Amino acid sequence: MATVRKDDRLTSSQSLLCVGFAGIFSKTNEGLRAFWKGNMVSCLRLFPYSAIHLATYKNIIHLHIDELGEISQWRAIVAGGLAGISAALATYPLEVVETRFIAQNCREPTHKGLLDSLSSVYRNEGLQALYRGFSLTIVGAVPFSVGCYAVYVNLEKLWQERHVRFTYLQNFINGCLAAGVAQTLSFPFETVKRKMQAQSLLLPHCGGVDVHFNGMIDCFRQVIKNKGVMALWSGLTANMVKIVPYFGLLFSCFEMCKQVCLYRNGYIISPLSYKPKPGVDQSLGPYELQEFKRNLRNRKVQRPQNTSIGNRW
Repeated sequence: MATVRKDDRLTSSQSLLCVGFAGIFSKTNEGLRAFWKGNMVSCLRLFPYSAIHLATYKNIIHLHIDELGEISQWRAIVAGGLAGISAALATYPLEVVETRFIAQNCREPTHKGLLDSLSSVYRNEGLQALYRGFSLTIVGAVPFSVGCYAVYVNLEKLWQERHVRFTYLQNFINGCLAAGVAQTLSFPFETVKRKMQAQSLLLPHCGGVDVHFNGMIDCFRQVIKNKGVMALWSGLTANMVKIVPYFGLLFSCFEMCKQVCLYRNGYIISPLSYKPKPGVDQSLGPYELQEFKRNLRNRKVQRPQNTSIGNRW
């Protein structure tokens, strides 16, 4: 069975910076201003989402890592899914608000800002409205995680070389492939989730949804009954145009930021290459490596002083 190797050469803050930078940079590359509705809310959601996702993933991985620093493919998939669910639980209200911003009429906006929207939904519809459709996030996380990791563990076979030798273009293509497979598998759950987030009896035309329903199962039933099974994948092409380059940029930007951090920490010879610096133990953590270098410098400084004292006597 394929394994995933743990990499502890970045600090927690550097890992968060890489994920946050990659997410925001790729998220703001989706089109003209008319298509940016809810983009600011989405960017604000990315940092807490990334922080919680990363912290949860690392803690779960730490529990199941073996003495060689590796974890099995399926445990990595489960860890990724659980981390995603934990992060979504904390930031899901922001995702609901983002959907409301996208669905509303620009000429007659119902929501005027993030705090106004959160308080309005909570006040008029209750706390459950801010988590409407969350169960689909849990269910949809399974096919999405499986799709992503199915691509990830086969990348070295695809390119016939190790992951550390991938170029930025290869990382971009890798992100596109992972997004294409994962999004296709999980899109029916995403379709129903967005309809549940948008529907509200207090909004004009019930929030703009094309079918009316009571709950998750009924939403699936009504969509299939009125529009057919393939309606669950309605909008997949348009979503692919957005999400595929988004994940491509996400992968390549993350690797770019990671290389800069690894170079700054002293593991590689250049921020443009993963080639390791000679004589550096890659298994050491960043703080351990700094301490080792500090002790080495102190030893070099003290050695001539000891020699001079000995010669003096």
